[in-house]
Amino acid sequence: MVNRLVVAAPASGSGKTTVATGLMAALRRAGDRVAPFKVGPDYIDPGYHAVATGRPGRNLDPVMVGEHRVPALFAHGARGCDLAVVEGVMGLFDGRVDTEGLGSTAHVAKLLSAPVLFVVDARGQSRSLAALLHGFRGYDPTVRLGGVVLNQVGSPRHEQVLRGACAEVGLEVLGALPRDDRFRLPSRHLGLVTAAEHGPAAVEAVEAIADSVARHVDLDGVRRLAAEAPAVTATAWDPREEAGPAHAHGAPVIAVAGGAAFTFGYAEHVELLAAAGAEVVVLDPLRDEALPAGTTGLVLPGGFPEQHAAELSANERLREDVTRLARAGAPVHAECGGLLYLAKSLDGAPMCGVLDADGAMTPRLTLGYRDAVAPHDSVLARPGARITGHEFHRTALSVPHGAKPAWRWRGHDLRPVAEGFVLGGVHASYLHTHPASAPGAVARFVRACAAGAAPVEATR
Repeated sequence: MVNRLVVAAPASGSGKTTVATGLMAALRRAGDRVAPFKVGPDYIDPGYHAVATGRPGRNLDPVMVGEHRVPALFAHGARGCDLAVVEGVMGLFDGRVDTEGLGSTAHVAKLLSAPVLFVVDARGQSRSLAALLHGFRGYDPTVRLGGVVLNQVGSPRHEQVLRGACAEVGLEVLGALPRDDRFRLPSRHLGLVTAAEHGPAAVEAVEAIADSVARHVDLDGVRRLAAEAPAVTATAWDPREEAGPAHAHGAPVIAVAGGAAFTFGYAEHVELLAAAGAEVVVLDPLRDEALPAGTTGLVLPGGFPEQHAAELSANERLREDVTRLARAGAPVHAECGGLLYLAKSLDGAPMCGVLDADGAMTPRLTLGYRDAVAPHDSVLARPGARITGHEFHRTALSVPHGAKPAWRWRGHDLRPVAEGFVLGGVHASYLHTHPASAPGAVARFVRACAAGAAPVEATR
């Protein structure tokens, strides 16, 4: 494995994304080839990581893909780089609820044998910082805290006191960032505004953060910390091996929605689709008025269609194409935002109408991992297939009586849950899944696209 470190914190809101993204950009600016990663199922932070590094932001989630795949996926994403920066999730030891830290930042740091750069929001504390650091370092000695970045430092005197507290417990301070609200990225109901939606302003924000990190963080010290990670051999994940033998029906054209409205996807998904023999074409439903020529299958990932409902609805020609494709029986894989796009309406705005359901924003956040089973045969799975996915939305969808669900699981109260739709070639669900956890499902989808009906021609 390449030189590496994990950026962690005592809790959410401490500044992990600011420090990790700024480090990535500052190191890249200094000539390093930086591989960016994010712990957990988060889709938003990797977008800013991609802006900072010029490489795809990738996720490392032991809950979704299994801990045995994490080193392999890391080696795949870090190939050709000088060092890797892994941004953690929540607090250092916060993982899946009701487990002993499964999927936590600490868990991933141990799987990668990586030192931790600890980011602390210093507002409202001085010498008490020593107690906080002592507690986190002693809680699990197998997780190595290798250095500290002080964030939100109020003054030179404040910094001096904080550095003294770190010295008391023998932890090196590698940076001290002053309070500066200019580094706050815009947020909304599910977290930060995505880099794709933030547009050119995302680049400006990342550059501003990189400027501050370059001034206030010891980049050579960060490099030394990353170099202290022990030499570990891991065979890189290979999408061609995971996808299995290519099908014998030619290369089907599969459109994958992207753009500002559909940003919640994993880089490995497109890689697996291509490895399984597909010709992948990216589609922006906010701009493109027709499906790509020869489309035989469609992937609609999650995102924020609720923020763009009027524009998506106004693109009637594309909605008609999607409806015709789905009604012709072509394979369609939709998750969360993609599910909403297939509904009759979203907050009153007409959508594709493939599903007899209406979507709407609600005040309730639905969040958490789900251990799901496929109850019906579909273009993704055979009945009985199991997968761990993640829900993350504030919308709700009306479900007509008699609909065939895409997944079943048991809720936290142990009551059975039936969720999503299987309708012809459509598999649509709120559940986000990581394709690396079930590469056979991606290959099955590509085979269905290749062996299915003739492509539906776009409207003109």
